[in-house]
Amino acid sequence: MRPVRVAIVGATGLVGQTLLRILDERRFPVAELRLYASADSRGSDVVWRGQRCAIQTLEEGHGSAGAPLAGIDVAFFAAGAEVSRRHARTVAGAGAIVIDKSTAMRLEPDVPLIVPEINGELIGEKRLIANPNCATIPLALLLAPVAQAFGVKWASVSTYQSVSGAGRRALEELAEQSRGFGGAPAALPRRIAGNVFPENGAFDEAGHSDEEQKIAAELRKLLDLPELAVSATSVRVPVAIGHGEAVAFGTTVDASLDEIRSVLRGFSGIVFAEGTRYAAPADVAGTDDVVVGRLRRDNAHPRAYLCWVASDNLRKGAATNAVQIAEYALRVRATAAS
Repeated sequence: MRPVRVAIVGATGLVGQTLLRILDERRFPVAELRLYASADSRGSDVVWRGQRCAIQTLEEGHGSAGAPLAGIDVAFFAAGAEVSRRHARTVAGAGAIVIDKSTAMRLEPDVPLIVPEINGELIGEKRLIANPNCATIPLALLLAPVAQAFGVKWASVSTYQSVSGAGRRALEELAEQSRGFGGAPAALPRRIAGNVFPENGAFDEAGHSDEEQKIAAELRKLLDLPELAVSATSVRVPVAIGHGEAVAFGTTVDASLDEIRSVLRGFSGIVFAEGTRYAAPADVAGTDDVVVGRLRRDNAHPRAYLCWVASDNLRKGAATNAVQIAEYALRVRATAAS
């Protein structure tokens, strides 16, 4: 790939900082790097590949978001839905490939929601691309090969989500509470040290949390199964990095356990753990592995299976997937130009 000019909006956040590491690890062809964050970070800088990169702020309030991002080839947005709604389409319209990590665009009909191993071909010439929720990505990677081979009639998941998914302040809160300090919870709805709670985002009138609704809606879009029955319970756990998911799913046609194992073993993006083996969040933190383990039959339902999935929510759940999207999009364009 030819060298490209890259911007990260939200460069000082957990996902933004992870993006910087992933770009370096994968030797992404960066000709120029521009970093953007809120006014609180103005004047600071980041050392990347031996050079100091100044943190800038986006010009807001006069519709000139294209000015500070003028000439950018790839822009990663990791600064929240409000910033993305205000600027992402403008930047994409100016010619950049924009990969948005926020919730702003994920369910927009004209914006592809992408996990490259599942549906990378939908990127095409699109310039605005959505990166899914960190809990949806590993679930979709598990279910995509099963759906392709045997169909998936329903899926149920309980997610055990790490504190880093709620941002840097939540991580600090966990650390403070673990040391016996800290007052009333602020970044999270309840005390997290030594505790778990099934609350991740606002509840709707039916009692479903925002995170649970996102998982269901995004999974349907990723698998292109708009009628898929999905239930989710999202639990916050006192773990710094790494999500775990207890998953149950039912197939449309009969499939043996060996057949399910076979399609999972052969699917790109999955590490399949045989028999009773599994990975815990601590095992996958710092890696791009999505580990599927403890696969077994569900004795309560016909054509149903149970398993456990673990992945690093900041890497494959966010930054690595975004960089893979960029790599895929650039390859498509290079092929078309050759």
